[in-house]
Amino acid sequence: MFGSPYSRAPRRASLSAALAVTLALCVVACGSDSAPTLTIGAGDSAQSGLLAEIYAGALARSGAHIVVHRGLGTREGQLAALDAGTVLAFGEVTGDLLTALDSTSAASKPDDVVKALNSALPEGLIVGDPADGTDLRPTVVAAATRSTEFPSSLKDLAPRCPDLAIGVATGPALDPMRAPLNPLRDVILPFQTVYGCAITFATAFPTAEAARKALSTGAIQLAVLSGPPSYLPDGGAGLIALSDPSYAFRSAMVVPVIRKAALTDQQLRKLNYVAGELSTTDLADMLRRLRDNHADPADLARTWLDVHSL
Repeated sequence: MFGSPYSRAPRRASLSAALAVTLALCVVACGSDSAPTLTIGAGDSAQSGLLAEIYAGALARSGAHIVVHRGLGTREGQLAALDAGTVLAFGEVTGDLLTALDSTSAASKPDDVVKALNSALPEGLIVGDPADGTDLRPTVVAAATRSTEFPSSLKDLAPRCPDLAIGVATGPALDPMRAPLNPLRDVILPFQTVYGCAITFATAFPTAEAARKALSTGAIQLAVLSGPPSYLPDGGAGLIALSDPSYAFRSAMVVPVIRKAALTDQQLRKLNYVAGELSTTDLADMLRRLRDNHADPADLARTWLDVHSL
């Protein structure tokens, strides 16, 4: 008789607590469901698709709903989709994008390239922070077995240039979004202008592998590849790279291209965190897994983000 009023009180408290929890869960779920969907674009190359998954994964961890729009084709297709608002961002390479947008620009060093790129972009588009750990420029390489015969830097090569036989891998480029190298425009003239390196014996090779074969037989002493040697199927085994400190080859770093005001400050910071961690080695390793092991780019991106606590 005296127990019943007290036996119901805990139940009312339990029901109130349960209702509070349910309402809290509803608020979280409703807030999440009402978040806008952000679409990240990807072109047809493996690198473009991988960068899209990395950016999408990072943004998803800020609480956003993310969709990757694949198959946008060329750089022009991606820019058109961005301009139309079909996508809000996609991954690019600073120097290559500048070359496409302003073929007259003389900018070569990293800060100059980014400044020129911001000026050349169509109105309403911006770039995020470049990943300064990525260096995707063309690279001069020698056979590792002959490493003692050459300086470690192009700035010290000038006295030997007239006597060297140099091979240029003219295509296809290691990055499909990059135009094949033109020996005169992209190698001979910049070497002369930047380093005073007068090349008199230059041979074009149709592929990087053909240039490597000529290097191994001694037919040439140095080879110019269209990208970092780590992009080669074997990671550039047996090759050493000569550094290019004065940027005879235009700076080429990974960067997101974004519709202005499409992302929040928090989301932009997420992309900037990615820029602070991504390296050439990371990118090359993931691309080889895509190419050789047919790995899923979303899985690769997820693992990379986890490893770097992003």
